[in-house]
Amino acid sequence: MEFRAHKTPIEGLLVIEPKLFTDERGYFMESYRKADFAELGIEVDFVQDNQSRSRLGTLRGLHFQKTNPQAKLVRALKGKVFDVAVDLRGGSPTFGKWHAVTLDADSKKQFYIPAGFAHGFLALTDGAEFVYKCSTYYAAADEGGIIYNDPEIGIDWPLVQVGEPILSDKDKCLPRLRELDFCF
Repeated sequence: MEFRAHKTPIEGLLVIEPKLFTDERGYFMESYRKADFAELGIEVDFVQDNQSRSRLGTLRGLHFQKTNPQAKLVRALKGKVFDVAVDLRGGSPTFGKWHAVTLDADSKKQFYIPAGFAHGFLALTDGAEFVYKCSTYYAAADEGGIIYNDPEIGIDWPLVQVGEPILSDKDKCLPRLRELDFCF
């Protein structure tokens, strides 16, 4: 197996470490292998890859697809991000709870987020490049979100490192968790 999985306090969220093969030329790693991920309990067919580049302090999220929820496998290709998942699964003992992982290009760690979570990240370095696999196709009409600073969720964003976050106009207007009319 080319991967090690580490459980988090929220059931289903996993931090994945790939096996690195290094020599004087650099390194090689597999970032995904369906059979190995199935052995870790991740039996998801990923259908779309997305990539973004963000300025220092850019905060993207917290986003989700309402009727066609996405599982995601996320990682930083360049720089460093503070990556967050919020449990929106109805009946979950951790509903409304969050877990974060700092992902960076050097560690190669990945974060597996099953369907039923809101997701967002904060760029901790300038030019942070972030890539993620999704289990369903993105549909703009199906997008939902939660405001990043919802006090009931209480995410401890490391804003002291970056200052006031840079948000899209859309993300500035997202509702609070208690204003959502559904859960997964």
